[in-house]
Amino acid sequence: MSRSWERMVEKNSKQINKRRKKEGKKGITANAPQIDRFRGRNYIVPVLLIMLILLYITLAQPWSDQFMQDPTLFWVTIACYVVLAFFYYMRRPYLAVSRDTLETRKFTGYKTLRPTEIRKITIQPGYVIVESVKGANWVFSKLMNRYPISQMEERLRTFTELHKIDWEVKKK
Repeated sequence: MSRSWERMVEKNSKQINKRRKKEGKKGITANAPQIDRFRGRNYIVPVLLIMLILLYITLAQPWSDQFMQDPTLFWVTIACYVVLAFFYYMRRPYLAVSRDTLETRKFTGYKTLRPTEIRKITIQPGYVIVESVKGANWVFSKLMNRYPISQMEERLRTFTELHKIDWEVKKK
């Protein structure tokens, strides 16, 4: 099937699904795109923030007699850093692999790569590296973000075979 035909079928199925949803029926999901999400866990930034909080508390010495003029603001700042660490912990990094794209979330927002923008995918023990034609490489690490590397490897292998992207496995 050509891509334009697939897009047309997808567009029509979306319209039918909307209509069926209004009628209270189940939608048609036969041609729904399969997206595999591999989620990690961000723990490095929260740990650094907690260490920064501890440093801030020890340098300010709130238990001494010469404590700052407004201790309430000090503890509000500490609470804000704790909340920020919690948000970073709960915001899980991911790699989403669909039929035609790879997607992830970076500090600057959501990033998407199409097969024409990928030079090579390299698998190392504990790492998956997606080398892009333009821009920085995407590195997914088991040590830094607790990604399921073996599952990612299987799915990315089928992605590279489908789009004829270079595949490299480095064993150390």
